[in-house]
Amino acid sequence: MVYRASWSRVLFMVVNTIVLVGVTLLGILPFIHLLSVSLSSNIAAVAAQVKLWPVGFTLDAYQYLAQKVEFIRSLKVSLERVILGTAISMFLTIITAYPLSKSREQFDFRTLYVWFFAVTMFFGGGLIPTYIVVKETGLINSIWALIVPGALNVWNMVMLLNFFRNIPKDMEEAATIDGAGQWAILIRVYLPVSLPSLATILLFTIVGHWNSWFDGILYMNSPEKYPLQTYLSTLVTAINKAAISIDDLKRLEEVSEKTLRTAQIFLGALPIMLVYPFLQRYFIKGITVGSVKE
Repeated sequence: MVYRASWSRVLFMVVNTIVLVGVTLLGILPFIHLLSVSLSSNIAAVAAQVKLWPVGFTLDAYQYLAQKVEFIRSLKVSLERVILGTAISMFLTIITAYPLSKSREQFDFRTLYVWFFAVTMFFGGGLIPTYIVVKETGLINSIWALIVPGALNVWNMVMLLNFFRNIPKDMEEAATIDGAGQWAILIRVYLPVSLPSLATILLFTIVGHWNSWFDGILYMNSPEKYPLQTYLSTLVTAINKAAISIDDLKRLEEVSEKTLRTAQIFLGALPIMLVYPFLQRYFIKGITVGSVKE
């Protein structure tokens, strides 16, 4: 028996496909334009002749950035920050969400601890008190100043907490009967079935650390300690104001501010675009299942 869709179903599929393709293009085309401008000649970029294909193809902007010692150094700082910051944040999120996902009978004063963390989602100490705390703890001008202040994201913790609460209690009870302790239950029962939520939190954490730039300016006293986003945000200003070498001046004659800026933006977004496809299949499920309930 051949199934024939009704005209309304066909119309819906056509309209739905057109809309989804349009939304996809709205997300992709700006990045294609950025890449095209960054690969175009100085004259074409300044004259706004570049659309979705490079005009006067050149790699001068990327060569200029790659030859800068500051660029390579800031890239290493960002990679170090992402690796350390993500590992610490995931660990703290998991060991905080797991006990708070228990019932009041299993964990005394659970509600008090939940409120203790929840208050920080709505009220903050402010920029100056936070800076004073970081300074007095001796973290200024170190990689830990970029990691420790935001090591535990309460929003991510709440999302993982709710995911844990949706796991059937029968699984935990079965593990307890087999003699498993709390650490074994967490590692062997909860974490394997929580991959969608963990992948979502992992993506949020990586993006947060990679895109953060203001704390680099705030806590780092020397440009040598700047992460990549902080360095890129100040690069054009530094070119305009600071005294630079003759070799840099010659290179900048071939690289316009526009091509350099677009190269910075594209390089800044590239790592996240490479990571996202591997985690996106968990993204929607992790958001919906781990969303705030009750």
